[in-house]
Amino acid sequence: MRWTIKSKPSEDTVKHLAQALNVEDFVATLLVQRGIETFEDAKRFFRPSLDDLHDPYLMKDMEKAVERIEKAIENQENILVFGDYDVDGTTAVSLVSSYLRTYYPNVATYIPDRYDEGYGISFKGIDFADDNEFSLIIALDCGIKSIDHVAYAKERNIDFIICDHHRPGKNLPEAVAVLDPKRDDCNYPYDELCGCGIGFKLIQALGQNRQETIEDIFPYLDLVAAAIAADIVPMTGENRVLAYFGLQVINTEPRPGIKALIHQVKKQTLDITDVVFIIAPRINAAGRIKHGNHAVELLTEFDFEQAQQFASEIEKYNSDRKELDKQITKEALSQIEDNQEKERFTSVVFQEDWHKGVIGIVASRLIETYYRPTLVFTKSGDKYAASARSVKGFDVYNALEACAEHLEQFGGHMYAAGMTLAAENYQIFKDAFEKQVEKTIHPDMLTPEISVDAEINFADITPKLTRILKQFEPFGPQNMTPVFLTKNVKDTGYGKPMGQEEEHLKLFVKQNNSEGIAAIGFGLGNKLDTTKNGQPFEMVYSIDENEWKGNVSLQLRLRDIK
Repeated sequence: MRWTIKSKPSEDTVKHLAQALNVEDFVATLLVQRGIETFEDAKRFFRPSLDDLHDPYLMKDMEKAVERIEKAIENQENILVFGDYDVDGTTAVSLVSSYLRTYYPNVATYIPDRYDEGYGISFKGIDFADDNEFSLIIALDCGIKSIDHVAYAKERNIDFIICDHHRPGKNLPEAVAVLDPKRDDCNYPYDELCGCGIGFKLIQALGQNRQETIEDIFPYLDLVAAAIAADIVPMTGENRVLAYFGLQVINTEPRPGIKALIHQVKKQTLDITDVVFIIAPRINAAGRIKHGNHAVELLTEFDFEQAQQFASEIEKYNSDRKELDKQITKEALSQIEDNQEKERFTSVVFQEDWHKGVIGIVASRLIETYYRPTLVFTKSGDKYAASARSVKGFDVYNALEACAEHLEQFGGHMYAAGMTLAAENYQIFKDAFEKQVEKTIHPDMLTPEISVDAEINFADITPKLTRILKQFEPFGPQNMTPVFLTKNVKDTGYGKPMGQEEEHLKLFVKQNNSEGIAAIGFGLGNKLDTTKNGQPFEMVYSIDENEWKGNVSLQLRLRDIK
Protein backbone atom coordinates (compact mmCIF):
# COMPACT_ATOMS: atom_id res chain seq x y z
CA MET A 1 0.00 0.00 0.00
CA ARG A 2 1.16 3.54 -0.82
CA TRP A 3 0.40 6.15 1.81
CA THR A 4 -0.11 9.50 0.12
CA ILE A 5 -0.68 12.56 2.27
CA LYS A 6 -2.89 15.08 0.51
CA SER A 7 -1.18 18.37 -0.31
CA LYS A 8 -1.89 21.16 2.12
CA PRO A 9 -4.19 23.85 0.79
CA SER A 10 -3.54 27.60 1.05
CA GLU A 11 -2.63 28.50 4.63
CA ASP A 12 -4.57 31.79 4.43
CA THR A 13 -7.72 30.04 3.21
CA VAL A 14 -7.45 27.47 6.01
CA LYS A 15 -6.88 30.13 8.71
CA HIS A 16 -9.75 32.26 7.47
CA LEU A 17 -12.16 29.29 7.42
CA ALA A 18 -10.99 28.01 10.82
CA GLN A 19 -11.73 31.42 12.37
CA ALA A 20 -15.08 31.75 10.62
CA LEU A 21 -16.22 28.33 11.85
CA ASN A 22 -14.40 28.29 15.21
CA VAL A 23 -12.68 24.97 14.46
CA GLU A 24 -9.10 23.69 14.56
CA ASP A 25 -6.90 24.33 11.54
CA PHE A 26 -6.74 20.67 10.58
CA VAL A 27 -10.57 20.48 10.51
CA ALA A 28 -10.61 23.55 8.24
CA THR A 29 -7.98 21.79 6.10
CA LEU A 30 -10.30 18.78 5.69
CA LEU A 31 -13.03 21.12 4.47
CA VAL A 32 -10.85 23.08 2.05
CA GLN A 33 -9.62 19.76 0.60
CA ARG A 34 -13.28 19.08 -0.22
CA GLY A 35 -13.70 22.43 -1.99
CA ILE A 36 -15.31 24.18 1.00
CA GLU A 37 -13.54 27.51 1.39
CA THR A 38 -16.07 29.98 2.80
CA PHE A 39 -18.60 30.18 5.60
CA GLU A 40 -21.41 29.92 3.00
CA ASP A 41 -19.81 26.80 1.47
CA ALA A 42 -19.58 25.26 4.95
CA LYS A 43 -23.19 26.15 5.73
CA ARG A 44 -24.37 24.31 2.58
CA PHE A 45 -22.09 21.36 3.42
CA PHE A 46 -23.11 20.96 7.07
CA ARG A 47 -26.75 21.96 6.60
CA PRO A 48 -27.93 20.43 3.31
CA SER A 49 -31.16 22.03 2.12
CA LEU A 50 -33.72 21.08 -0.50
CA ASP A 51 -33.53 24.74 -1.53
CA ASP A 52 -30.06 23.94 -2.89
CA LEU A 53 -31.55 21.68 -5.60
CA HIS A 54 -31.39 23.23 -9.05
CA ASP A 55 -34.39 24.10 -11.21
CA PRO A 56 -34.98 20.96 -13.34
CA TYR A 57 -35.89 23.14 -16.32
CA LEU A 58 -32.24 24.22 -16.53
CA MET A 59 -31.59 20.78 -18.05
CA LYS A 60 -31.55 20.73 -21.85
CA ASP A 61 -34.77 19.26 -23.34
CA MET A 62 -36.62 19.14 -19.99
CA GLU A 63 -39.45 21.30 -21.32
CA LYS A 64 -39.81 19.00 -24.36
CA ALA A 65 -39.91 15.93 -22.10
CA VAL A 66 -42.62 17.36 -19.86
CA GLU A 67 -44.69 18.54 -22.83
CA ARG A 68 -44.54 15.09 -24.45
CA ILE A 69 -45.58 13.30 -21.25
CA GLU A 70 -48.45 15.73 -20.66
CA LYS A 71 -49.56 15.24 -24.27
CA ALA A 72 -49.49 11.45 -23.78
CA ILE A 73 -51.68 11.80 -20.70
CA GLU A 74 -54.09 14.15 -22.47
CA ASN A 75 -54.40 11.72 -25.42
CA GLN A 76 -54.74 8.64 -23.17
CA GLU A 77 -51.57 7.07 -24.67
CA ASN A 78 -49.85 4.08 -23.14
CA ILE A 79 -46.49 4.97 -21.55
CA LEU A 80 -43.70 2.42 -21.07
CA VAL A 81 -41.03 3.19 -18.46
CA PHE A 82 -37.88 1.34 -19.53
CA GLY A 83 -34.66 0.98 -17.53
CA ASP A 84 -31.46 -0.93 -16.97
CA TYR A 85 -31.44 -4.02 -14.72
CA ASP A 86 -28.99 -2.70 -12.11
CA VAL A 87 -29.80 -0.70 -8.96
CA ASP A 88 -29.67 2.67 -10.71
CA GLY A 89 -31.97 1.47 -13.50
CA THR A 90 -34.51 -0.42 -11.40
CA THR A 91 -34.81 2.36 -8.80
CA ALA A 92 -35.24 4.92 -11.61
CA VAL A 93 -37.98 2.85 -13.26
CA SER A 94 -39.70 2.37 -9.90
CA LEU A 95 -39.50 6.10 -9.15
CA VAL A 96 -40.85 7.43 -12.47
CA SER A 97 -43.52 4.75 -12.93
CA SER A 98 -44.88 4.97 -9.38
CA TYR A 99 -44.96 8.78 -9.60
CA LEU A 100 -46.84 8.81 -12.93
CA ARG A 101 -49.32 6.22 -11.65
CA THR A 102 -50.37 8.58 -8.84
CA TYR A 103 -52.36 10.49 -11.46
CA TYR A 104 -52.35 8.40 -14.65
CA PRO A 105 -53.10 4.66 -14.96
CA ASN A 106 -51.78 3.77 -18.44
CA VAL A 107 -48.19 3.23 -17.30
CA ALA A 108 -46.21 -0.01 -17.47
CA THR A 109 -42.57 -0.91 -16.83
CA TYR A 110 -39.97 -2.85 -18.78
CA ILE A 111 -36.57 -4.13 -17.64
CA PRO A 112 -34.53 -5.96 -20.32
CA ASP A 113 -33.37 -9.48 -19.59
CA ARG A 114 -29.64 -9.37 -18.78
CA TYR A 115 -29.01 -12.63 -20.67
CA ASP A 116 -31.47 -12.50 -23.54
CA GLU A 117 -31.33 -8.77 -24.36
CA GLY A 118 -28.20 -7.42 -22.68
CA TYR A 119 -27.56 -3.88 -21.49
CA GLY A 120 -29.63 -0.89 -22.55
CA ILE A 121 -32.52 -0.37 -24.94
CA SER A 122 -33.30 -3.55 -26.87
CA PHE A 123 -35.14 -4.24 -30.12
CA LYS A 124 -37.14 -6.87 -28.20
CA GLY A 125 -38.27 -4.17 -25.76
CA ILE A 126 -39.36 -1.91 -28.63
CA ASP A 127 -41.23 -4.83 -30.24
CA PHE A 128 -42.99 -5.38 -26.89
CA ALA A 129 -44.01 -1.71 -26.89
CA ASP A 130 -45.23 -1.96 -30.49
CA ASP A 131 -47.22 -5.16 -29.86
CA ASN A 132 -48.88 -3.64 -26.79
CA GLU A 133 -49.66 -0.22 -28.30
CA PHE A 134 -47.23 1.90 -26.31
CA SER A 135 -46.55 5.16 -28.14
CA LEU A 136 -44.11 6.69 -25.64
CA ILE A 137 -41.07 5.07 -24.00
CA ILE A 138 -39.25 6.84 -21.16
CA ALA A 139 -35.77 5.26 -20.99
CA LEU A 140 -33.84 5.61 -17.73
CA ASP A 141 -30.12 4.99 -17.03
CA CYS A 142 -29.60 3.96 -20.66
CA GLY A 143 -30.22 5.07 -24.23
CA ILE A 144 -27.68 7.84 -24.83
CA LYS A 145 -25.99 5.78 -27.58
CA SER A 146 -29.09 3.92 -28.82
CA ILE A 147 -29.31 5.73 -32.16
CA ASP A 148 -30.43 2.67 -34.15
CA HIS A 149 -32.96 1.59 -31.51
CA VAL A 150 -34.62 5.00 -31.35
CA ALA A 151 -34.77 5.13 -35.17
CA TYR A 152 -36.33 1.62 -35.17
CA ALA A 153 -38.95 2.81 -32.68
CA LYS A 154 -39.67 5.94 -34.72
CA GLU A 155 -40.52 3.78 -37.75
CA ARG A 156 -43.19 2.20 -35.54
CA ASN A 157 -44.55 5.59 -34.36
CA ILE A 158 -43.08 5.17 -30.88
CA ASP A 159 -41.48 8.25 -29.31
CA PHE A 160 -38.56 8.15 -26.89
CA ILE A 161 -37.57 10.32 -23.95
CA ILE A 162 -33.98 9.44 -22.94
CA CYS A 163 -32.92 10.05 -19.31
CA ASP A 164 -29.27 9.03 -19.05
CA HIS A 165 -26.09 10.05 -17.27
CA HIS A 166 -23.49 8.20 -19.34
CA ARG A 167 -21.16 9.94 -21.77
CA PRO A 168 -22.82 10.64 -25.13
CA GLY A 169 -21.20 9.64 -28.41
CA LYS A 170 -20.62 12.05 -31.30
CA ASN A 171 -24.30 11.95 -32.25
CA LEU A 172 -27.41 11.81 -30.08
CA PRO A 173 -30.43 9.57 -30.71
CA GLU A 174 -33.32 11.32 -32.49
CA ALA A 175 -35.55 11.19 -29.43
CA VAL A 176 -38.23 13.73 -28.50
CA ALA A 177 -36.01 14.73 -25.57
CA VAL A 178 -32.54 13.68 -24.39
CA LEU A 179 -31.96 14.49 -20.72
CA ASP A 180 -28.27 14.04 -19.95
CA PRO A 181 -26.21 16.73 -18.16
CA LYS A 182 -23.09 15.30 -19.84
CA ARG A 183 -24.32 16.58 -23.22
CA ASP A 184 -21.92 19.24 -24.51
CA ASP A 185 -24.83 21.59 -25.17
CA CYS A 186 -26.44 21.13 -21.73
CA ASN A 187 -25.76 23.93 -19.24
CA TYR A 188 -27.30 22.23 -16.21
CA PRO A 189 -25.15 23.27 -13.20
CA TYR A 190 -24.40 19.72 -11.97
CA ASP A 191 -23.42 16.86 -14.28
CA GLU A 192 -22.74 14.02 -11.82
CA LEU A 193 -26.32 12.83 -11.21
CA CYS A 194 -26.98 9.10 -11.50
CA GLY A 195 -29.74 7.70 -13.75
CA CYS A 196 -32.27 7.71 -10.92
CA GLY A 197 -31.20 11.29 -10.15
CA ILE A 198 -32.14 12.29 -13.74
CA GLY A 199 -35.46 10.50 -13.20
CA PHE A 200 -36.00 12.52 -10.04
CA LYS A 201 -35.34 15.78 -11.93
CA LEU A 202 -37.96 14.68 -14.47
CA ILE A 203 -40.64 14.12 -11.83
CA GLN A 204 -39.56 17.36 -10.13
CA ALA A 205 -40.27 19.17 -13.42
CA LEU A 206 -43.57 17.31 -13.90
CA GLY A 207 -44.51 18.22 -10.34
CA GLN A 208 -43.71 21.90 -10.84
CA ASN A 209 -45.90 21.82 -13.93
CA ARG A 210 -48.74 20.62 -11.68
CA GLN A 211 -48.08 23.16 -8.92
CA GLU A 212 -46.53 20.52 -6.64
CA THR A 213 -43.71 21.41 -4.25
CA ILE A 214 -40.55 19.47 -3.45
CA GLU A 215 -42.32 18.14 -0.33
CA ASP A 216 -44.78 16.29 -2.60
CA ILE A 217 -41.98 14.22 -4.15
CA PHE A 218 -39.88 13.96 -0.97
CA PRO A 219 -40.99 10.31 -0.33
CA TYR A 220 -39.27 9.21 -3.57
CA LEU A 221 -35.83 10.14 -2.23
CA ASP A 222 -35.28 6.71 -0.62
CA LEU A 223 -34.93 5.34 -4.16
CA VAL A 224 -32.58 8.14 -5.20
CA ALA A 225 -30.32 7.60 -2.16
CA ALA A 226 -30.09 3.86 -2.94
CA ALA A 227 -29.09 4.62 -6.54
CA ILE A 228 -26.51 7.27 -5.57
CA ALA A 229 -24.90 4.86 -3.10
CA ALA A 230 -24.90 1.91 -5.51
CA ASP A 231 -23.68 3.78 -8.59
CA ILE A 232 -20.66 5.29 -6.75
CA VAL A 233 -21.24 8.79 -8.13
CA PRO A 234 -19.53 11.80 -6.46
CA MET A 235 -21.02 12.68 -3.06
CA THR A 236 -20.99 16.38 -3.87
CA GLY A 237 -23.47 19.10 -4.81
CA GLU A 238 -26.95 17.87 -5.64
CA ASN A 239 -26.04 14.21 -5.06
CA ARG A 240 -25.12 15.00 -1.46
CA VAL A 241 -28.40 16.84 -0.85
CA LEU A 242 -30.45 14.02 -2.42
CA ALA A 243 -28.54 11.33 -0.48
CA TYR A 244 -28.79 13.25 2.81
CA PHE A 245 -32.56 13.56 2.64
CA GLY A 246 -32.95 10.14 1.03
CA LEU A 247 -31.32 8.59 4.10
CA GLN A 248 -33.84 10.44 6.26
CA VAL A 249 -36.66 8.81 4.28
CA ILE A 250 -34.98 5.37 4.52
CA ASN A 251 -34.66 5.73 8.31
CA THR A 252 -38.11 7.19 8.99
CA GLU A 253 -40.70 6.33 6.34
CA PRO A 254 -39.19 4.10 3.65
CA ARG A 255 -41.45 2.59 1.00
CA PRO A 256 -42.62 -0.95 1.95
CA GLY A 257 -40.10 -2.63 -0.38
CA ILE A 258 -37.09 -0.95 1.21
CA LYS A 259 -38.59 -1.42 4.68
CA ALA A 260 -38.87 -5.14 3.92
CA LEU A 261 -35.19 -5.30 2.88
CA ILE A 262 -34.15 -3.55 6.09
CA HIS A 263 -36.43 -5.89 8.06
CA GLN A 264 -34.54 -8.86 6.53
CA VAL A 265 -31.25 -7.70 8.07
CA LYS A 266 -32.75 -6.34 11.29
CA LYS A 267 -30.73 -3.10 11.45
CA GLN A 268 -32.34 -0.08 13.06
CA THR A 269 -30.61 2.92 11.49
CA LEU A 270 -28.79 2.83 8.17
CA ASP A 271 -26.00 5.11 6.95
CA ILE A 272 -24.78 5.38 3.37
CA THR A 273 -22.33 2.49 3.87
CA ASP A 274 -25.22 0.26 4.96
CA VAL A 275 -27.12 1.26 1.82
CA VAL A 276 -24.07 0.27 -0.28
CA PHE A 277 -23.57 -3.09 1.44
CA ILE A 278 -27.10 -4.05 2.57
CA ILE A 279 -29.77 -2.54 0.31
CA ALA A 280 -27.91 -2.20 -3.02
CA PRO A 281 -26.62 -5.80 -3.36
CA ARG A 282 -30.08 -7.17 -2.68
CA ILE A 283 -31.74 -4.95 -5.28
CA ASN A 284 -28.96 -5.87 -7.71
CA ALA A 285 -29.28 -9.59 -6.99
CA ALA A 286 -32.67 -9.77 -8.72
CA GLY A 287 -31.23 -8.66 -12.07
CA ARG A 288 -28.06 -10.68 -11.62
CA ILE A 289 -29.65 -14.02 -10.74
CA LYS A 290 -33.26 -13.89 -11.96
CA HIS A 291 -34.70 -10.74 -13.57
CA GLY A 292 -34.66 -7.02 -12.78
CA ASN A 293 -38.48 -7.06 -12.83
CA HIS A 294 -38.37 -8.61 -9.36
CA ALA A 295 -36.59 -5.52 -8.02
CA VAL A 296 -39.17 -3.19 -9.62
CA GLU A 297 -42.02 -5.28 -8.20
CA LEU A 298 -40.46 -4.99 -4.74
CA LEU A 299 -39.81 -1.24 -4.98
CA THR A 300 -43.27 -0.37 -6.31
CA GLU A 301 -45.24 -2.65 -3.98
CA PHE A 302 -47.23 -0.76 -1.35
CA ASP A 303 -48.60 -3.74 0.60
CA PHE A 304 -46.00 -4.52 3.28
CA GLU A 305 -46.85 -8.23 3.57
CA GLN A 306 -46.48 -8.69 -0.18
CA ALA A 307 -43.25 -6.65 -0.10
CA GLN A 308 -41.91 -8.98 2.60
CA GLN A 309 -42.60 -11.94 0.32
CA PHE A 310 -40.72 -10.26 -2.54
CA ALA A 311 -37.86 -9.37 -0.18
CA SER A 312 -37.61 -12.95 1.01
CA GLU A 313 -37.25 -14.15 -2.60
CA ILE A 314 -34.61 -11.49 -3.30
CA GLU A 315 -32.72 -12.58 -0.16
CA LYS A 316 -32.48 -16.06 -1.72
CA TYR A 317 -31.16 -14.55 -4.98
CA ASN A 318 -28.56 -12.64 -2.97
CA SER A 319 -27.40 -15.84 -1.24
CA ASP A 320 -27.09 -17.55 -4.63
CA ARG A 321 -25.16 -14.54 -5.94
CA LYS A 322 -22.65 -14.77 -3.06
CA GLU A 323 -21.97 -18.46 -3.77
CA LEU A 324 -21.48 -17.85 -7.49
CA ASP A 325 -19.25 -14.85 -6.83
CA LYS A 326 -17.05 -16.91 -4.49
CA GLN A 327 -16.71 -19.87 -6.88
CA ILE A 328 -16.04 -17.83 -10.05
CA THR A 329 -13.49 -15.62 -8.27
CA LYS A 330 -11.60 -18.75 -7.22
CA GLU A 331 -11.61 -20.07 -10.80
CA ALA A 332 -10.55 -16.71 -12.26
CA LEU A 333 -7.63 -16.38 -9.82
CA SER A 334 -6.49 -19.89 -10.73
CA GLN A 335 -6.65 -18.98 -14.42
CA ILE A 336 -4.38 -15.95 -13.90
CA GLU A 337 -1.89 -18.07 -11.93
CA ASP A 338 -1.99 -21.08 -14.29
CA ASN A 339 -1.44 -18.89 -17.35
CA GLN A 340 1.43 -17.13 -15.57
CA GLU A 341 -0.13 -13.71 -16.13
CA LYS A 342 0.83 -12.22 -12.78
CA GLU A 343 3.19 -9.64 -14.30
CA ARG A 344 0.77 -8.16 -16.84
CA PHE A 345 -0.65 -4.64 -16.70
CA THR A 346 -4.20 -6.05 -17.01
CA SER A 347 -6.24 -9.04 -15.88
CA VAL A 348 -8.40 -10.40 -18.72
CA VAL A 349 -10.02 -13.78 -18.07
CA PHE A 350 -12.70 -15.86 -19.81
CA GLN A 351 -14.75 -18.96 -19.15
CA GLU A 352 -17.85 -19.65 -21.17
CA ASP A 353 -20.01 -20.98 -18.33
CA TRP A 354 -19.40 -18.13 -15.85
CA HIS A 355 -22.64 -16.52 -14.73
CA LYS A 356 -23.05 -13.21 -16.55
CA GLY A 357 -24.81 -11.69 -13.56
CA VAL A 358 -21.76 -11.73 -11.29
CA ILE A 359 -18.79 -11.09 -13.58
CA GLY A 360 -18.69 -7.40 -12.57
CA ILE A 361 -18.39 -8.36 -8.90
CA VAL A 362 -15.71 -10.92 -9.77
CA ALA A 363 -13.74 -8.23 -11.64
CA SER A 364 -13.75 -6.14 -8.45
CA ARG A 365 -12.63 -9.16 -6.42
CA LEU A 366 -9.70 -9.82 -8.78
CA ILE A 367 -8.51 -6.24 -8.31
CA GLU A 368 -8.24 -6.95 -4.57
CA THR A 369 -5.55 -9.55 -5.42
CA TYR A 370 -4.04 -8.20 -8.65
CA TYR A 371 -4.41 -4.44 -8.55
CA ARG A 372 -4.80 -3.52 -12.22
CA PRO A 373 -7.56 -2.84 -14.83
CA THR A 374 -9.61 -6.03 -15.06
CA LEU A 375 -12.05 -7.59 -17.54
CA VAL A 376 -14.03 -10.76 -16.87
CA PHE A 377 -15.56 -12.41 -19.96
CA THR A 378 -18.23 -15.06 -20.32
CA LYS A 379 -20.22 -16.42 -23.26
CA SER A 380 -23.50 -14.71 -24.10
CA GLY A 381 -25.27 -16.35 -27.01
CA ASP A 382 -22.66 -16.59 -29.75
CA LYS A 383 -20.77 -13.53 -28.42
CA TYR A 384 -18.37 -12.91 -25.55
CA ALA A 385 -19.58 -10.38 -22.97
CA ALA A 386 -17.46 -8.75 -20.26
CA SER A 387 -17.57 -6.45 -17.29
CA ALA A 388 -14.65 -4.10 -16.70
CA ARG A 389 -13.42 -2.56 -13.47
CA SER A 390 -10.52 -0.20 -12.98
CA VAL A 391 -8.02 1.03 -10.41
CA LYS A 392 -7.89 4.49 -8.88
CA GLY A 393 -7.02 7.18 -11.41
CA PHE A 394 -7.18 5.02 -14.56
CA ASP A 395 -9.98 5.57 -17.10
CA VAL A 396 -10.91 2.11 -18.36
CA TYR A 397 -13.60 3.59 -20.65
CA ASN A 398 -10.93 5.52 -22.59
CA ALA A 399 -8.80 2.38 -22.85
CA LEU A 400 -11.76 0.45 -24.30
CA GLU A 401 -12.48 3.30 -26.70
CA ALA A 402 -8.90 3.01 -28.01
CA CYS A 403 -9.58 -0.70 -28.72
CA ALA A 404 -13.10 -0.14 -30.10
CA GLU A 405 -12.28 -1.62 -33.53
CA HIS A 406 -12.21 -5.08 -31.90
CA LEU A 407 -15.50 -4.60 -29.99
CA GLU A 408 -19.10 -4.87 -31.14
CA GLN A 409 -20.37 -2.52 -28.46
CA PHE A 410 -19.27 -1.00 -25.16
CA GLY A 411 -20.35 1.63 -22.66
CA GLY A 412 -19.87 2.78 -19.10
CA HIS A 413 -17.79 5.03 -16.88
CA MET A 414 -14.19 5.73 -15.93
CA TYR A 415 -14.14 2.89 -13.39
CA ALA A 416 -16.76 0.43 -14.67
CA ALA A 417 -17.85 -0.60 -18.15
CA GLY A 418 -19.40 -3.42 -20.14
CA MET A 419 -18.74 -4.74 -23.66
CA THR A 420 -19.39 -7.50 -26.17
CA LEU A 421 -17.20 -8.85 -28.96
CA ALA A 422 -17.12 -11.68 -31.48
CA ALA A 423 -15.47 -14.84 -30.12
CA GLU A 424 -12.75 -14.76 -32.80
CA ASN A 425 -11.70 -11.25 -31.68
CA TYR A 426 -11.12 -12.17 -28.03
CA GLN A 427 -7.35 -12.77 -28.16
CA ILE A 428 -6.75 -9.83 -30.53
CA PHE A 429 -8.67 -7.55 -28.19
CA LYS A 430 -6.95 -8.96 -25.09
CA ASP A 431 -3.53 -8.16 -26.57
CA ALA A 432 -4.61 -4.70 -27.76
CA PHE A 433 -6.08 -3.85 -24.36
CA GLU A 434 -2.89 -4.95 -22.59
CA LYS A 435 -0.77 -2.76 -24.92
CA GLN A 436 -3.08 0.24 -24.48
CA VAL A 437 -3.03 0.03 -20.68
CA GLU A 438 0.76 -0.53 -20.59
CA LYS A 439 1.18 2.60 -22.75
CA THR A 440 -1.14 4.87 -20.76
CA ILE A 441 -1.14 3.80 -17.11
CA HIS A 442 1.19 5.44 -14.59
CA PRO A 443 3.21 2.78 -12.69
CA ASP A 444 2.04 4.21 -9.33
CA MET A 445 -1.55 3.34 -10.28
CA LEU A 446 -0.66 -0.35 -10.05
CA THR A 447 -0.11 -0.10 -6.29
CA PRO A 448 -3.17 0.47 -4.05
CA GLU A 449 -3.12 3.93 -2.52
CA ILE A 450 -4.35 5.11 0.85
CA SER A 451 -5.02 8.82 0.59
CA VAL A 452 -4.36 10.44 3.98
CA ASP A 453 -6.16 13.69 4.80
CA ALA A 454 -3.97 14.83 7.68
CA GLU A 455 -1.43 13.78 10.30
CA ILE A 456 -2.82 14.20 13.82
CA ASN A 457 -2.10 13.10 17.39
CA PHE A 458 -4.50 11.13 19.57
CA ALA A 459 -4.84 14.26 21.72
CA ASP A 460 -6.64 15.88 18.76
CA ILE A 461 -9.39 13.25 18.87
CA THR A 462 -11.93 15.02 21.04
CA PRO A 463 -15.72 14.65 21.39
CA LYS A 464 -16.03 17.91 19.42
CA LEU A 465 -14.01 16.46 16.54
CA THR A 466 -16.09 13.28 16.40
CA ARG A 467 -19.30 15.38 16.38
CA ILE A 468 -17.96 17.50 13.50
CA LEU A 469 -16.85 14.44 11.49
CA LYS A 470 -20.32 12.90 11.87
CA GLN A 471 -21.63 15.99 10.08
CA PHE A 472 -19.35 15.26 7.09
CA GLU A 473 -21.74 12.39 6.25
CA PRO A 474 -22.98 11.05 3.90
CA PHE A 475 -19.62 9.92 2.60
CA GLY A 476 -18.78 8.94 -0.96
CA PRO A 477 -16.43 9.80 -3.84
CA GLN A 478 -14.93 13.30 -3.45
CA ASN A 479 -16.18 13.33 0.15
CA MET A 480 -14.63 10.16 1.51
CA THR A 481 -14.40 9.34 5.21
CA PRO A 482 -11.41 11.36 6.50
CA VAL A 483 -8.29 9.22 6.95
CA PHE A 484 -5.65 10.24 9.49
CA LEU A 485 -2.02 9.33 10.09
CA THR A 486 -0.63 9.05 13.63
CA LYS A 487 3.01 8.24 14.39
CA ASN A 488 4.77 6.78 17.44
CA VAL A 489 1.83 4.59 18.43
CA LYS A 490 2.14 1.58 20.73
CA ASP A 491 -0.19 -1.27 21.48
CA THR A 492 -0.86 -1.69 25.21
CA GLY A 493 -0.37 -5.46 24.99
CA TYR A 494 -3.94 -6.40 24.13
CA GLY A 495 -3.28 -6.88 20.40
CA LYS A 496 -4.73 -10.07 19.00
CA PRO A 497 -5.90 -11.58 15.71
CA MET A 498 -9.63 -12.03 15.08
CA GLY A 499 -11.81 -14.05 12.72
CA GLN A 500 -11.99 -17.73 11.85
CA GLU A 501 -8.72 -17.56 9.94
CA GLU A 502 -7.25 -14.83 12.18
CA GLU A 503 -7.41 -12.47 9.21
CA HIS A 504 -8.44 -9.40 11.25
CA LEU A 505 -6.60 -7.43 13.94
CA LYS A 506 -7.79 -5.91 17.20
CA LEU A 507 -5.58 -3.50 19.19
CA PHE A 508 -5.78 -1.12 22.13
CA VAL A 509 -3.42 1.71 21.23
CA LYS A 510 -1.80 4.68 22.98
CA GLN A 511 0.38 7.58 21.91
CA ASN A 512 2.65 9.16 24.53
CA ASN A 513 0.48 9.66 27.63
CA SER A 514 -2.88 9.58 25.86
CA GLU A 515 -5.73 7.38 27.00
CA GLY A 516 -5.94 4.06 25.19
CA ILE A 517 -8.27 3.73 22.19
CA ALA A 518 -9.68 0.53 20.72
CA ALA A 519 -8.70 -0.09 17.09
CA ILE A 520 -9.81 -2.73 14.61
CA GLY A 521 -8.26 -3.59 11.26
CA PHE A 522 -10.17 -5.85 8.88
CA GLY A 523 -7.82 -7.94 6.78
CA LEU A 524 -4.81 -6.75 8.79
CA GLY A 525 -4.24 -9.90 10.88
CA ASN A 526 -0.85 -10.38 9.20
CA LYS A 527 0.33 -7.07 10.72
CA LEU A 528 0.21 -8.31 14.32
CA ASP A 529 4.01 -8.72 14.58
CA THR A 530 4.47 -5.03 13.73
CA THR A 531 2.64 -4.12 16.95
CA LYS A 532 4.23 -6.60 19.39
CA ASN A 533 6.62 -6.02 22.31
CA GLY A 534 5.71 -2.38 22.80
CA GLN A 535 7.51 -1.32 19.63
CA PRO A 536 6.33 1.97 18.11
CA PHE A 537 4.57 2.00 14.74
CA GLU A 538 2.66 4.33 12.42
CA MET A 539 -0.96 3.81 11.49
CA VAL A 540 -3.54 5.24 9.12
CA TYR A 541 -7.16 5.04 10.19
CA SER A 542 -10.57 6.64 10.23
CA ILE A 543 -12.47 7.58 13.39
CA ASP A 544 -15.43 5.32 13.90
CA GLU A 545 -18.02 4.28 16.47
CA ASN A 546 -18.55 0.78 17.79
CA GLU A 547 -22.09 -0.12 18.81
CA TRP A 548 -22.43 -3.16 21.06
CA LYS A 549 -25.56 -4.09 23.03
CA GLY A 550 -26.81 -0.51 22.91
CA ASN A 551 -23.51 1.04 24.04
CA VAL A 552 -21.63 3.32 21.66
CA SER A 553 -17.87 3.84 22.04
CA LEU A 554 -15.08 5.44 20.05
CA GLN A 555 -13.13 3.10 17.80
CA LEU A 556 -10.41 3.58 15.22
CA ARG A 557 -10.91 1.76 11.92
CA LEU A 558 -7.39 0.80 10.81
CA ARG A 559 -6.49 1.04 7.12
CA ASP A 560 -2.82 0.07 7.39
CA ILE A 561 0.15 -0.16 9.79
CA LYS A 562 3.90 0.11 9.29
